[in-house]
Amino acid sequence: MVRTYPPCCVADVIASLGAVHGVANMTLWKHCLTLTFCAALAVTSACAVGQGTAQQPEVPAYVPAPGPAVAPAGEPTTPPPPPSAPTAPATTTAPPPPPAAPATAPVNEAVVQWTLEVLRDGQQIDSFDGTTTVGQARTDTHHKVVAHNVGCKDQPAGSIDLSRTITVSPLQVRANLIVLSIDAQETLEGDTAPSTPEGCKLPPQPRQVSANHPGLIVPDGQWVNWQIVDRNPSLVYRVRATLAPHAAQ
Repeated sequence: MVRTYPPCCVADVIASLGAVHGVANMTLWKHCLTLTFCAALAVTSACAVGQGTAQQPEVPAYVPAPGPAVAPAGEPTTPPPPPSAPTAPATTTAPPPPPAAPATAPVNEAVVQWTLEVLRDGQQIDSFDGTTTVGQARTDTHHKVVAHNVGCKDQPAGSIDLSRTITVSPLQVRANLIVLSIDAQETLEGDTAPSTPEGCKLPPQPRQVSANHPGLIVPDGQWVNWQIVDRNPSLVYRVRATLAPHAAQ
């Protein structure tokens, strides 16, 4: 480190030199004074330059930020390409299922043989039967024309048609059970005939009877009773059903 002396110190040095050597030779003294002063100034300047260089921070070199290239003057500029749309992730589509096999129709459709007996007060008065495919229906109507002796002379007078209509439809066959839908419409006479105050006979009064069973379960080959009217008179339908021989195979 070079120490710097202020100008007052340089003057003291010159005074000391004059005191030591005297003033015998003025020219030599002036010459020495000039050399000493110049040396002091040189040392002072060198120290100042050294300190300024050591304390000044280093400035980094300027590096221009990257930017779009500028085309030279006179040349057409090409606009940058638009940003590409994000690519959708590839999707995997499952292959379509194989076509379903067509439903195989049964070789033999279920055919039911059925019988319906009409019992009045325990006595059979009518009967219906048929062979019907499951899902279809059969309707039969039976007529019975009756005449009664009426009046005080007990003579025939007029007649009445006692009709009966039965509709039977097999609904399904489950194991050894057959389900039948039955609808009945009939004209029914009472057991007793009214009379006049004088004791003369009057014809029995007919009445309409309607009955419907949405699903009568009949075990294959067995009889099942269905009560229609409880009394005056009692009316029961007795039903039996079985699979037709070719449908049971």
